[in-house]
Amino acid sequence: MYDDKFLPILSQDLLKNLNDDKYYDTIIEVGNGSYVKLFRGHMIILSCRSPYFQRILSANEKKNYETLVKISLPNILPEIFQIILRYIYGGIFPLKEYEVSDIIKILKAASELNLEELINYLQTFLIENETNWVEQSFNIIYQMSFEYNCLSNLQKFCTELTSNEPEKIFKSINFTSIPEKLLVSLVQNDHLRMDEIQVWEHVLRWGLSQNPELSHDPMNLSKNEFNILENTLQQCVPFIRFYNLTSDEFSDKVLPFKRVLPKELYKNLIKYFLSNNNKSNDRPRSRYDEFKNVNLESQMSEKFKEDFMIEETEKITQLEFEMTSENKQIIQSESVMTEGTNMSAECGKKESRMPETISKMGNIYLNIITSKHAELITRWIDNLEITDELTSSYEFKLLICGSRNGFSPQKFHKICDNKSRTLTIVKVKDSNEILGGYNPVLWKSKSSYGTANNSFIFSFNNDAHILSRVKNEHTAILNDSSYGPSFGNSDLILFGNNSYDGGYCKRSSYEKSIRKIEDTFFVEDYEVHQISEDPCSIF
Repeated sequence: MYDDKFLPILSQDLLKNLNDDKYYDTIIEVGNGSYVKLFRGHMIILSCRSPYFQRILSANEKKNYETLVKISLPNILPEIFQIILRYIYGGIFPLKEYEVSDIIKILKAASELNLEELINYLQTFLIENETNWVEQSFNIIYQMSFEYNCLSNLQKFCTELTSNEPEKIFKSINFTSIPEKLLVSLVQNDHLRMDEIQVWEHVLRWGLSQNPELSHDPMNLSKNEFNILENTLQQCVPFIRFYNLTSDEFSDKVLPFKRVLPKELYKNLIKYFLSNNNKSNDRPRSRYDEFKNVNLESQMSEKFKEDFMIEETEKITQLEFEMTSENKQIIQSESVMTEGTNMSAECGKKESRMPETISKMGNIYLNIITSKHAELITRWIDNLEITDELTSSYEFKLLICGSRNGFSPQKFHKICDNKSRTLTIVKVKDSNEILGGYNPVLWKSKSSYGTANNSFIFSFNNDAHILSRVKNEHTAILNDSSYGPSFGNSDLILFGNNSYDGGYCKRSSYEKSIRKIEDTFFVEDYEVHQISEDPCSIF
Protein backbone atom coordinates (compact mmCIF):
# COMPACT_ATOMS: atom_id res chain seq x y z
CA MET A 1 0.00 0.00 0.00
CA TYR A 2 1.37 3.40 -1.05
CA ASP A 3 0.64 6.47 1.03
CA ASP A 4 2.02 9.92 0.17
CA LYS A 5 0.72 11.73 3.24
CA PHE A 6 4.29 12.16 4.49
CA LEU A 7 5.51 13.91 1.32
CA PRO A 8 4.46 17.43 2.39
CA ILE A 9 6.50 17.10 5.57
CA LEU A 10 9.47 15.77 3.60
CA SER A 11 9.16 18.73 1.23
CA GLN A 12 9.12 21.23 4.09
CA ASP A 13 12.16 19.63 5.74
CA LEU A 14 14.16 19.70 2.51
CA LEU A 15 13.25 23.34 1.92
CA LYS A 16 14.87 24.21 5.26
CA ASN A 17 18.22 23.36 3.66
CA LEU A 18 17.94 26.49 1.49
CA ASN A 19 18.69 28.54 4.61
CA ASP A 20 21.49 26.22 5.74
CA ASP A 21 24.75 28.02 6.42
CA LYS A 22 26.59 25.03 7.85
CA TYR A 23 26.33 21.94 5.61
CA TYR A 24 26.19 23.43 2.12
CA ASP A 25 29.00 22.48 -0.27
CA THR A 26 28.10 24.40 -3.42
CA ILE A 27 27.95 28.11 -4.28
CA ILE A 28 25.81 29.07 -7.29
CA GLU A 29 26.41 32.49 -8.83
CA VAL A 30 23.27 33.58 -10.68
CA GLY A 31 22.84 36.62 -12.94
CA ASN A 32 25.05 38.78 -15.07
CA GLY A 33 26.88 42.10 -14.83
CA SER A 34 26.04 44.09 -11.75
CA TYR A 35 22.89 42.06 -11.06
CA VAL A 36 24.34 38.90 -9.47
CA LYS A 37 23.24 36.91 -6.43
CA LEU A 38 24.87 33.96 -4.64
CA PHE A 39 22.90 30.89 -3.59
CA ARG A 40 23.99 28.02 -1.36
CA GLY A 41 23.34 24.45 -2.46
CA HIS A 42 24.01 20.79 -1.73
CA MET A 43 25.65 18.58 -4.31
CA ILE A 44 23.63 15.48 -3.47
CA ILE A 45 20.26 17.22 -3.91
CA LEU A 46 21.24 19.21 -7.00
CA SER A 47 22.69 16.14 -8.72
CA CYS A 48 19.61 14.02 -8.04
CA ARG A 49 17.16 16.62 -9.27
CA SER A 50 18.86 18.16 -12.29
CA PRO A 51 20.80 16.42 -15.11
CA TYR A 52 22.50 19.76 -15.75
CA PHE A 53 23.85 20.03 -12.20
CA GLN A 54 24.74 16.34 -12.25
CA ARG A 55 26.92 16.87 -15.32
CA ILE A 56 28.56 20.03 -13.96
CA LEU A 57 29.22 18.59 -10.51
CA SER A 58 30.58 15.30 -11.82
CA ALA A 59 33.06 17.26 -13.95
CA ASN A 60 34.09 19.38 -10.95
CA GLU A 61 34.34 16.86 -8.12
CA LYS A 62 35.87 18.26 -4.99
CA LYS A 63 39.46 17.28 -4.43
CA ASN A 64 39.36 18.80 -1.00
CA TYR A 65 36.37 18.68 1.32
CA GLU A 66 37.33 22.09 2.58
CA THR A 67 36.80 23.60 -0.89
CA LEU A 68 33.36 24.68 -2.17
CA VAL A 69 32.23 23.92 -5.70
CA LYS A 70 31.29 27.08 -7.59
CA ILE A 71 28.76 27.15 -10.44
CA SER A 72 27.90 30.16 -12.59
CA LEU A 73 24.47 30.67 -14.22
CA PRO A 74 24.70 34.01 -16.09
CA ASN A 75 21.63 33.36 -18.30
CA ILE A 76 19.13 33.09 -15.43
CA LEU A 77 17.71 35.94 -13.35
CA PRO A 78 18.24 35.59 -9.55
CA GLU A 79 14.51 35.89 -8.73
CA ILE A 80 13.68 33.18 -11.27
CA PHE A 81 16.38 30.88 -9.91
CA GLN A 82 14.92 31.35 -6.41
CA ILE A 83 11.65 29.84 -7.70
CA ILE A 84 13.51 27.05 -9.49
CA LEU A 85 15.51 26.23 -6.36
CA ARG A 86 12.35 25.85 -4.28
CA TYR A 87 11.03 23.43 -6.89
CA ILE A 88 14.30 21.45 -6.86
CA TYR A 89 14.39 21.13 -3.06
CA GLY A 90 10.71 20.90 -2.19
CA GLY A 91 9.00 19.69 -5.36
CA ILE A 92 6.51 22.56 -5.15
CA PHE A 93 5.47 25.04 -7.79
CA PRO A 94 2.56 27.39 -6.95
CA LEU A 95 1.59 28.10 -10.55
CA LYS A 96 -1.27 30.49 -9.71
CA GLU A 97 1.12 32.90 -8.03
CA TYR A 98 2.94 33.75 -11.27
CA GLU A 99 2.14 35.85 -14.32
CA VAL A 100 2.44 34.21 -17.75
CA SER A 101 5.50 36.36 -18.51
CA ASP A 102 7.17 34.93 -15.39
CA ILE A 103 6.22 31.40 -16.38
CA ILE A 104 8.01 31.93 -19.72
CA LYS A 105 11.18 32.97 -17.85
CA ILE A 106 10.85 29.97 -15.52
CA LEU A 107 10.40 27.65 -18.50
CA LYS A 108 13.58 29.00 -20.12
CA ALA A 109 15.50 28.48 -16.86
CA ALA A 110 14.08 24.96 -16.51
CA SER A 111 15.22 24.23 -20.07
CA GLU A 112 18.74 25.44 -19.24
CA LEU A 113 18.83 23.07 -16.23
CA ASN A 114 17.14 20.12 -17.99
CA LEU A 115 14.29 19.88 -15.48
CA GLU A 116 12.17 17.61 -17.67
CA GLU A 117 9.23 17.22 -15.27
CA LEU A 118 8.82 20.97 -14.84
CA ILE A 119 9.36 21.62 -18.56
CA ASN A 120 6.52 19.30 -19.60
CA TYR A 121 4.24 20.66 -16.88
CA LEU A 122 4.72 24.28 -17.98
CA GLN A 123 4.41 23.51 -21.69
CA THR A 124 1.10 21.76 -21.14
CA PHE A 125 -0.17 24.60 -18.97
CA LEU A 126 0.65 27.24 -21.59
CA ILE A 127 -0.91 25.31 -24.47
CA GLU A 128 -4.09 24.29 -22.64
CA ASN A 129 -4.71 27.35 -20.45
CA GLU A 130 -2.96 30.33 -22.04
CA THR A 131 -3.55 29.76 -25.76
CA ASN A 132 -4.56 33.36 -26.42
CA TRP A 133 -1.45 34.73 -24.71
CA VAL A 134 0.78 32.33 -26.64
CA GLU A 135 -0.82 33.35 -29.95
CA GLN A 136 -0.56 37.06 -29.17
CA SER A 137 3.10 36.67 -28.12
CA PHE A 138 3.86 34.14 -30.83
CA ASN A 139 7.34 35.39 -31.69
CA ILE A 140 8.55 34.99 -28.08
CA ILE A 141 7.21 31.42 -27.91
CA TYR A 142 8.42 30.54 -31.41
CA GLN A 143 11.99 31.66 -30.86
CA MET A 144 12.22 30.10 -27.40
CA SER A 145 10.73 26.75 -28.45
CA PHE A 146 13.22 26.27 -31.27
CA GLU A 147 16.12 27.47 -29.12
CA TYR A 148 15.67 24.47 -26.80
CA ASN A 149 15.17 20.97 -28.22
CA CYS A 150 13.36 19.90 -25.04
CA LEU A 151 10.39 22.16 -25.84
CA SER A 152 8.96 19.76 -28.42
CA ASN A 153 5.33 20.33 -27.40
CA LEU A 154 5.61 24.07 -27.99
CA GLN A 155 7.48 23.45 -31.23
CA LYS A 156 4.58 21.30 -32.45
CA PHE A 157 2.07 23.94 -31.36
CA CYS A 158 3.95 26.67 -33.28
CA THR A 159 4.32 24.52 -36.38
CA GLU A 160 0.62 23.66 -36.46
CA LEU A 161 -0.40 27.29 -35.90
CA THR A 162 1.90 28.42 -38.70
CA SER A 163 0.44 25.83 -41.08
CA ASN A 164 -3.23 25.91 -40.15
CA GLU A 165 -3.95 29.38 -38.76
CA PRO A 166 -1.16 31.68 -40.00
CA GLU A 167 -3.43 34.74 -39.91
CA LYS A 168 -3.26 34.65 -36.10
CA ILE A 169 0.48 35.29 -36.27
CA PHE A 170 -0.03 38.29 -38.55
CA LYS A 171 -2.40 39.71 -35.95
CA SER A 172 -0.18 38.98 -32.93
CA ILE A 173 1.08 41.87 -30.80
CA ASN A 174 4.75 41.36 -31.62
CA PHE A 175 4.27 40.38 -35.29
CA THR A 176 6.83 42.94 -36.48
CA SER A 177 9.58 41.24 -34.47
CA ILE A 178 9.25 37.79 -36.08
CA PRO A 179 12.32 36.63 -38.06
CA GLU A 180 12.36 36.99 -41.84
CA LYS A 181 12.45 33.23 -42.39
CA LEU A 182 9.18 32.81 -40.48
CA LEU A 183 7.55 35.69 -42.36
CA VAL A 184 8.46 34.16 -45.73
CA SER A 185 6.92 30.82 -44.71
CA LEU A 186 3.73 32.62 -43.62
CA VAL A 187 3.44 34.57 -46.89
CA GLN A 188 3.85 31.31 -48.82
CA ASN A 189 0.97 29.62 -46.98
CA ASP A 190 -2.03 28.64 -49.12
CA HIS A 191 -4.44 28.54 -46.17
CA LEU A 192 -4.36 32.20 -45.15
CA ARG A 193 -7.90 33.29 -44.27
CA MET A 194 -7.03 36.88 -45.09
CA ASP A 195 -7.62 39.15 -48.05
CA GLU A 196 -4.46 39.42 -50.13
CA ILE A 197 -4.35 43.16 -49.56
CA GLN A 198 -4.10 42.46 -45.81
CA VAL A 199 -1.14 40.17 -46.44
CA TRP A 200 0.56 42.97 -48.36
CA GLU A 201 -0.17 45.53 -45.64
CA HIS A 202 1.22 43.28 -42.90
CA VAL A 203 4.38 42.55 -44.91
CA LEU A 204 4.82 46.26 -45.57
CA ARG A 205 4.35 47.03 -41.86
CA TRP A 206 6.95 44.39 -40.96
CA GLY A 207 9.44 45.86 -43.47
CA LEU A 208 9.01 49.41 -42.17
CA SER A 209 9.42 48.18 -38.58
CA GLN A 210 12.78 46.66 -39.44
CA ASN A 211 13.88 50.15 -40.47
CA PRO A 212 12.41 52.49 -37.83
CA GLU A 213 14.18 55.46 -39.39
CA LEU A 214 11.91 55.21 -42.46
CA SER A 215 8.68 57.17 -42.72
CA HIS A 216 5.44 55.19 -43.11
CA ASP A 217 4.29 57.79 -45.64
CA PRO A 218 5.68 56.87 -49.11
CA MET A 219 5.54 60.53 -50.11
CA ASN A 220 8.30 61.22 -47.58
CA LEU A 221 10.62 58.40 -48.67
CA SER A 222 13.71 59.18 -50.76
CA LYS A 223 15.00 56.95 -53.53
CA ASN A 224 17.69 55.58 -51.21
CA GLU A 225 15.11 54.85 -48.50
CA PHE A 226 12.93 53.00 -51.02
CA ASN A 227 16.00 50.90 -51.90
CA ILE A 228 16.46 50.04 -48.22
CA LEU A 229 12.82 48.94 -47.98
CA GLU A 230 13.10 46.98 -51.23
CA ASN A 231 16.11 45.05 -49.90
CA THR A 232 14.25 44.31 -46.66
CA LEU A 233 11.22 42.88 -48.47
CA GLN A 234 12.95 41.15 -51.39
CA GLN A 235 12.40 37.63 -50.02
CA CYS A 236 8.68 38.24 -49.38
CA VAL A 237 7.48 40.20 -52.42
CA PRO A 238 7.67 37.23 -54.88
CA PHE A 239 5.07 35.41 -52.80
CA ILE A 240 2.50 38.21 -52.59
CA ARG A 241 -0.35 37.33 -54.96
CA PHE A 242 -0.84 40.79 -56.40
CA TYR A 243 -3.08 39.42 -59.15
CA ASN A 244 -5.66 38.61 -56.44
CA LEU A 245 -6.06 42.30 -55.62
CA THR A 246 -8.82 44.50 -56.94
CA SER A 247 -7.86 47.42 -59.15
CA ASP A 248 -8.69 49.86 -56.34
CA GLU A 249 -6.57 47.93 -53.85
CA PHE A 250 -3.64 47.90 -56.25
CA SER A 251 -4.02 51.62 -56.96
CA ASP A 252 -4.46 52.71 -53.34
CA LYS A 253 -2.15 50.35 -51.45
CA VAL A 254 0.52 49.07 -53.85
CA LEU A 255 1.22 51.85 -56.34
CA PRO A 256 2.48 54.29 -53.66
CA PHE A 257 5.19 51.72 -52.86
CA LYS A 258 5.86 50.71 -56.48
CA ARG A 259 9.61 51.27 -56.06
CA VAL A 260 9.94 48.23 -53.81
CA LEU A 261 8.64 45.96 -56.60
CA PRO A 262 10.92 44.38 -59.22
CA LYS A 263 10.63 46.37 -62.45
CA GLU A 264 9.38 43.41 -64.48
CA LEU A 265 6.71 42.58 -61.93
CA TYR A 266 5.58 46.21 -61.76
CA LYS A 267 5.30 46.49 -65.56
CA ASN A 268 3.20 43.35 -65.76
CA LEU A 269 0.95 44.39 -62.91
CA ILE A 270 0.31 47.74 -64.60
CA LYS A 271 -0.48 45.93 -67.83
CA TYR A 272 -2.79 43.54 -66.02
CA PHE A 273 -4.75 46.10 -64.01
CA LEU A 274 -5.12 48.46 -66.97
CA SER A 275 -6.48 45.66 -69.14
CA ASN A 276 -10.21 45.68 -69.78
CA ASN A 277 -10.15 41.88 -69.71
CA ASN A 278 -8.78 41.46 -66.19
CA LYS A 279 -11.26 40.04 -63.71
CA SER A 280 -9.53 41.10 -60.53
CA ASN A 281 -12.83 41.81 -58.81
CA ASP A 282 -13.87 38.20 -59.39
CA ARG A 283 -10.71 36.75 -57.80
CA PRO A 284 -10.96 34.89 -54.46
CA ARG A 285 -10.60 37.30 -51.54
CA SER A 286 -8.32 34.99 -49.55
CA ARG A 287 -5.79 32.22 -50.18
CA TYR A 288 -8.12 29.81 -48.40
CA ASP A 289 -10.99 30.60 -50.77
CA GLU A 290 -8.65 30.22 -53.72
CA PHE A 291 -7.50 26.86 -52.37
CA LYS A 292 -11.11 25.70 -52.02
CA ASN A 293 -11.92 26.82 -55.57
CA VAL A 294 -8.96 24.86 -56.95
CA ASN A 295 -10.11 21.76 -55.09
CA LEU A 296 -13.64 22.14 -56.47
CA GLU A 297 -12.32 22.55 -59.99
CA SER A 298 -10.19 19.44 -59.63
CA GLN A 299 -13.21 17.32 -58.62
CA MET A 300 -14.56 16.85 -62.14
CA SER A 301 -17.39 14.42 -62.69
CA GLU A 302 -16.70 11.18 -64.52
CA LYS A 303 -19.13 12.25 -67.22
CA PHE A 304 -17.15 15.45 -67.88
CA LYS A 305 -13.94 13.42 -68.13
CA GLU A 306 -15.53 11.04 -70.63
CA ASP A 307 -16.88 13.92 -72.77
CA PHE A 308 -13.48 15.63 -72.67
CA MET A 309 -11.76 12.38 -73.70
CA ILE A 310 -14.10 11.93 -76.66
CA GLU A 311 -13.57 15.52 -77.82
CA GLU A 312 -9.77 15.25 -77.59
CA THR A 313 -9.78 11.88 -79.41
CA GLU A 314 -11.77 13.42 -82.28
CA LYS A 315 -9.26 16.28 -82.54
CA ILE A 316 -6.33 13.86 -82.66
CA THR A 317 -8.05 11.67 -85.25
CA GLN A 318 -8.66 14.67 -87.50
CA LEU A 319 -5.05 15.84 -87.04
CA GLU A 320 -3.66 12.42 -87.93
CA PHE A 321 -5.81 12.28 -91.04
CA GLU A 322 -4.31 15.56 -92.28
CA MET A 323 -0.70 14.47 -91.73
CA THR A 324 1.45 12.67 -94.22
CA SER A 325 2.17 9.01 -93.53
CA GLU A 326 5.79 9.89 -92.74
CA ASN A 327 4.80 12.32 -90.01
CA LYS A 328 2.21 9.90 -88.62
CA GLN A 329 4.92 7.29 -88.16
CA ILE A 330 7.07 9.72 -86.14
CA ILE A 331 4.24 10.83 -83.91
CA GLN A 332 2.74 7.37 -83.35
CA SER A 333 6.08 5.95 -82.23
CA GLU A 334 6.24 8.51 -79.42
CA SER A 335 2.53 8.80 -78.57
CA VAL A 336 2.22 9.28 -74.82
CA MET A 337 -1.05 9.70 -72.92
CA THR A 338 -0.78 12.45 -70.26
CA GLU A 339 -3.59 12.70 -67.66
CA GLY A 340 -5.46 10.12 -69.67
CA THR A 341 -6.22 12.73 -72.36
CA ASN A 342 -3.11 14.56 -73.62
CA MET A 343 -1.11 12.87 -76.36
CA SER A 344 2.31 13.91 -77.59
CA ALA A 345 1.09 13.60 -81.20
CA GLU A 346 -1.00 16.75 -80.75
CA CYS A 347 2.00 18.97 -79.90
CA GLY A 348 2.24 20.50 -83.40
CA LYS A 349 -0.97 22.04 -84.61
CA LYS A 350 0.38 23.32 -87.94
CA GLU A 351 0.89 20.51 -90.43
CA SER A 352 3.51 22.33 -92.46
CA ARG A 353 5.64 23.20 -89.43
CA MET A 354 5.98 19.79 -87.82
CA PRO A 355 8.30 17.91 -90.19
CA GLU A 356 10.67 20.89 -90.29
CA THR A 357 11.12 21.43 -86.57
CA ILE A 358 10.72 18.06 -84.87
CA SER A 359 14.12 16.61 -84.00
CA LYS A 360 14.94 13.02 -83.16
CA MET A 361 17.89 11.71 -81.12
CA GLY A 362 17.36 8.22 -79.75
CA ASN A 363 14.06 8.49 -77.84
CA ILE A 364 13.82 12.27 -78.02
CA TYR A 365 11.14 14.12 -79.97
CA LEU A 366 11.28 17.89 -79.62
CA ASN A 367 9.41 20.69 -81.34
CA ILE A 368 11.61 23.67 -80.39
CA ILE A 369 15.26 22.56 -80.21
CA THR A 370 17.43 20.48 -82.49
CA SER A 371 19.11 17.14 -81.82
CA LYS A 372 22.38 19.05 -81.43
CA HIS A 373 20.82 21.09 -78.64
CA ALA A 374 19.43 17.94 -77.02
CA GLU A 375 22.83 16.25 -77.06
CA LEU A 376 24.39 19.29 -75.40
CA ILE A 377 21.71 19.34 -72.71
CA THR A 378 22.31 15.66 -71.88
CA ARG A 379 25.98 16.49 -71.34
CA TRP A 380 25.00 19.29 -68.97
CA ILE A 381 22.73 16.93 -67.03
CA ASP A 382 25.67 14.55 -66.59
CA ASN A 383 28.08 17.43 -65.79
CA LEU A 384 30.19 16.62 -68.84
CA GLU A 385 32.31 18.96 -70.90
CA ILE A 386 31.54 19.42 -74.59
CA THR A 387 34.55 17.30 -75.53
CA ASP A 388 33.67 14.48 -73.11
CA GLU A 389 32.21 11.25 -74.45
CA LEU A 390 28.55 10.66 -73.68
CA THR A 391 28.16 7.97 -71.00
CA SER A 392 24.37 7.75 -70.85
CA SER A 393 21.26 8.13 -72.97
CA TYR A 394 17.99 9.72 -71.91
CA GLU A 395 14.37 9.47 -72.92
CA PHE A 396 12.50 12.79 -73.12
CA LYS A 397 8.82 12.27 -72.29
CA LEU A 398 6.66 15.23 -73.30
CA LEU A 399 4.40 16.34 -70.42
CA ILE A 400 3.00 19.64 -71.66
CA CYS A 401 3.23 21.75 -74.79
CA GLY A 402 1.98 25.35 -74.83
CA SER A 403 0.56 25.23 -78.36
CA ARG A 404 -1.34 22.10 -77.40
CA ASN A 405 -2.30 22.50 -73.74
CA GLY A 406 -2.34 26.27 -73.39
CA PHE A 407 -0.16 28.69 -71.45
CA SER A 408 -1.91 29.01 -68.09
CA PRO A 409 0.07 28.35 -64.87
CA GLN A 410 -2.88 26.32 -63.59
CA LYS A 411 -2.58 23.89 -66.51
CA PHE A 412 1.17 23.59 -66.03
CA HIS A 413 0.81 22.73 -62.35
CA LYS A 414 -2.08 20.35 -62.97
CA ILE A 415 0.06 18.30 -65.35
CA CYS A 416 3.59 18.75 -63.97
CA ASP A 417 3.20 18.98 -60.19
CA ASN A 418 4.96 16.16 -58.33
CA LYS A 419 7.05 15.40 -61.42
CA SER A 420 10.84 15.47 -61.02
CA ARG A 421 13.77 15.54 -63.46
CA THR A 422 12.02 17.86 -65.91
CA LEU A 423 13.40 19.97 -68.75
CA THR A 424 11.65 23.23 -69.66
CA ILE A 425 12.21 24.64 -73.16
CA VAL A 426 10.90 28.09 -74.15
CA LYS A 427 10.74 29.67 -77.60
CA VAL A 428 10.88 33.47 -77.27
CA LYS A 429 8.45 35.22 -79.57
CA ASP A 430 9.81 37.30 -82.50
CA SER A 431 13.42 36.19 -81.94
CA ASN A 432 15.82 33.29 -82.40
CA GLU A 433 16.17 32.90 -78.65
CA ILE A 434 15.47 29.61 -76.90
CA LEU A 435 15.54 29.57 -73.10
CA GLY A 436 15.24 26.68 -70.69
CA GLY A 437 16.08 25.03 -67.43
CA TYR A 438 16.53 21.64 -65.81
CA ASN A 439 14.72 20.91 -62.55
CA PRO A 440 15.78 17.67 -60.79
CA VAL A 441 13.21 18.04 -57.97
CA LEU A 442 9.40 18.09 -57.80
CA TRP A 443 7.29 20.96 -59.09
CA LYS A 444 4.70 22.17 -56.57
CA SER A 445 1.76 24.60 -56.59
CA LYS A 446 2.34 25.76 -53.02
CA SER A 447 4.39 28.95 -52.92
CA SER A 448 7.88 27.87 -51.91
CA TYR A 449 11.44 27.48 -53.13
CA GLY A 450 12.68 24.06 -54.23
CA THR A 451 16.19 23.11 -53.14
CA ALA A 452 18.45 21.58 -55.80
CA ASN A 453 22.22 21.50 -56.17
CA ASN A 454 22.37 20.29 -59.77
CA SER A 455 19.77 22.39 -61.56
CA PHE A 456 20.77 24.71 -64.39
CA ILE A 457 19.30 27.20 -66.86
CA PHE A 458 20.44 27.90 -70.41
CA SER A 459 19.82 29.81 -73.61
CA PHE A 460 20.44 29.20 -77.32
CA ASN A 461 20.65 31.99 -79.88
CA ASN A 462 21.58 30.73 -83.33
CA ASP A 463 24.94 28.96 -82.78
CA ALA A 464 25.70 30.60 -79.42
CA HIS A 465 24.67 29.20 -76.05
CA ILE A 466 24.90 30.13 -72.35
CA LEU A 467 24.89 27.64 -69.49
CA SER A 468 24.27 28.90 -65.96
CA ARG A 469 24.37 26.47 -63.01
CA VAL A 470 22.72 27.12 -59.66
CA LYS A 471 24.81 28.90 -57.03
CA ASN A 472 22.16 29.30 -54.30
CA GLU A 473 20.67 25.82 -54.11
CA HIS A 474 18.04 26.82 -51.52
CA THR A 475 16.29 29.10 -54.06
CA ALA A 476 16.97 27.00 -57.16
CA ILE A 477 13.32 26.43 -58.11
CA LEU A 478 10.41 28.87 -57.70
CA ASN A 479 7.10 27.13 -56.97
CA ASP A 480 3.88 29.14 -57.12
CA SER A 481 0.42 28.45 -58.49
CA SER A 482 0.46 31.85 -60.24
CA TYR A 483 3.67 31.08 -62.16
CA GLY A 484 4.63 28.65 -64.88
CA PRO A 485 7.93 26.74 -64.69
CA SER A 486 10.32 29.22 -63.04
CA PHE A 487 13.90 29.08 -61.81
CA GLY A 488 15.63 30.98 -59.02
CA ASN A 489 14.46 34.16 -57.41
CA SER A 490 14.26 35.88 -60.81
CA ASP A 491 16.65 33.97 -63.11
CA LEU A 492 14.02 32.52 -65.46
CA ILE A 493 10.44 33.47 -64.68
CA LEU A 494 7.30 32.64 -66.66
CA PHE A 495 4.05 34.23 -65.60
CA GLY A 496 0.89 35.65 -67.10
CA ASN A 497 -2.71 34.55 -67.08
CA ASN A 498 -3.06 32.73 -70.38
CA SER A 499 -0.14 33.71 -72.56
CA TYR A 500 3.02 33.89 -70.40
CA ASP A 501 3.41 37.47 -71.55
CA GLY A 502 5.46 38.40 -68.50
CA GLY A 503 8.61 36.33 -68.79
CA TYR A 504 11.91 37.77 -67.68
CA CYS A 505 15.46 36.78 -66.70
CA LYS A 506 17.45 38.58 -64.03
CA ARG A 507 20.49 36.98 -62.40
CA SER A 508 19.96 36.07 -58.76
CA SER A 509 20.21 32.40 -57.75
CA TYR A 510 22.29 31.17 -60.71
CA GLU A 511 25.86 31.88 -61.80
CA LYS A 512 25.06 34.25 -64.65
CA SER A 513 22.24 35.70 -66.67
CA ILE A 514 21.14 33.71 -69.71
CA ARG A 515 19.94 36.83 -71.56
CA LYS A 516 21.88 39.97 -72.46
CA ILE A 517 18.88 42.15 -71.61
CA GLU A 518 16.45 42.06 -68.69
CA ASP A 519 13.40 43.20 -70.66
CA THR A 520 10.14 41.28 -70.47
CA PHE A 521 9.72 38.68 -73.21
CA PHE A 522 6.70 36.93 -74.72
CA VAL A 523 6.50 33.16 -75.12
CA GLU A 524 5.73 31.79 -78.57
CA ASP A 525 5.68 28.18 -77.36
CA TYR A 526 7.07 26.08 -74.56
CA GLU A 527 7.49 22.42 -73.62
CA VAL A 528 8.18 20.51 -70.43
CA HIS A 529 9.71 17.05 -70.74
CA GLN A 530 10.39 14.47 -68.06
CA ILE A 531 13.85 12.98 -68.35
CA SER A 532 14.50 9.30 -67.66
CA GLU A 533 17.12 6.74 -68.51
CA ASP A 534 16.55 5.31 -71.97
CA PRO A 535 15.71 1.61 -71.47
CA CYS A 536 17.03 0.89 -74.95
CA SER A 537 20.37 2.58 -74.31
CA ILE A 538 23.54 0.67 -75.17
CA PHE A 539 25.54 2.56 -72.50
